Amino acid sequence: MKPDISTLSNDLKILTTSIKKIESVTLTVWVNVGSRYEDESKAGISHFLEHIVFKGGKKYNSAKKISEAIDSIGGEFNASTGKEITLFYIKVRADKIEKAFDVLSDMLLSPLLKPSDIEREKGVIKAEMDMYEDLPIRRVEEFLENIVFEGNSLARDIIGTKKAIDGISAKDFKNYLEKYYFSQNMLITLSGSIEESKALKLSEKYFGSIKRGVKNPPVKFVSSQKAPKIKMVNKKTDQAHIMIGFLGERLGHKNRYAEAVLNAILGGGMSSRMFTEVREKRGLAYAVKTYSDHYTDTGRFTAYAGVEPNKAEDALKIMLKVFEDLKNEKIKITAKELAKAKEYIKGKISLALEDTSAINQFFGEEELLLGKIKSLEEIFEKIDKVKKEELLELANNFFSKERLNLAIIGPFKNKAGFDRIISN
Repeated sequence: MKPDISTLSNDLKILTTSIKKIESVTLTVWVNVGSRYEDESKAGISHFLEHIVFKGGKKYNSAKKISEAIDSIGGEFNASTGKEITLFYIKVRADKIEKAFDVLSDMLLSPLLKPSDIEREKGVIKAEMDMYEDLPIRRVEEFLENIVFEGNSLARDIIGTKKAIDGISAKDFKNYLEKYYFSQNMLITLSGSIEESKALKLSEKYFGSIKRGVKNPPVKFVSSQKAPKIKMVNKKTDQAHIMIGFLGERLGHKNRYAEAVLNAILGGGMSSRMFTEVREKRGLAYAVKTYSDHYTDTGRFTAYAGVEPNKAEDALKIMLKVFEDLKNEKIKITAKELAKAKEYIKGKISLALEDTSAINQFFGEEELLLGKIKSLEEIFEKIDKVKKEELLELANNFFSKERLNLAIIGPFKNKAGFDRIISN
């Protein structure tokens, strides 16, 4: 599986993945901008804009009219904002795809940006911030990024700050749209029951008017970390949330497939090492996992566990020991374990790609940020070629004290015990 790639006359790229014997199509519009591109005084404007375009454009001039247009055809629509990407999508029956184009293009190319909507939505976003404060499983990851990427805009929370949100105006949105929403900084992906010729025709009709622009890259992240770092937040919770983060590598780095296999071995399933050691053998946690996140110039390798507060230090010790035991080959990677990890990855990818929205996500991010993609067959081939020696080299590079960070939320008044554990 690999999309057909075309470029409109205005340099806007279109990726079309045509799939027979399926009834739906997902249209996704991508923009290479997110919270790391923002000035601190406008922190949160990327996410705020995601909200405000749903308030209406010239044709569908209210949130209700947008919702009615999509509801009337039984479609699904949503958007998301990250640190480097903002995306908007609509999933519909194949014969209703032009309606999806009509709605999305109206929202994004001619948003009303009414001051009354902007002021009202500020309250919504502040309520969203308050909601997240009550979701420690989410906040702990934000705290981790605060310290891993300290000193760079990557460290800031995507949603921004209440002070910055209060200061954002319609003029700020107009300037932001002009600066970042231009053809070479955007991408359209379509997956499902649609031919490339139709995808191009509709893309040209609805998005062919987008102007060209000049890219404004963010400040590159340069790590100055030389010792373990910790951020602990004392909060009355029934569960402590532990997140270990090692500074990782950028999106598309040369060892990306080895990293995927390493992650599968460590925490990619219920038979993984982290799950087995923390949950199955010791009953210290219900939720246990590892995963990677990547940006265009950096990344992180992360382990998470939610545990009873009085078991938090024990759980942290075990989690760190899992990393050390793999790195030092105290518990060797067997041929069986390596093969299982590879099949786990291929199986998860294959199951995910049964959904057209996931197909857009799978190919869209790399085309937008890297300008290149690989077919599913090429990816599986790369995974199959990963050797144990590559995993050990990567583990020894990643899992060092100089790259170690810890974020923890729970009813703790003193972090001395956690400091001792990560420093030893």
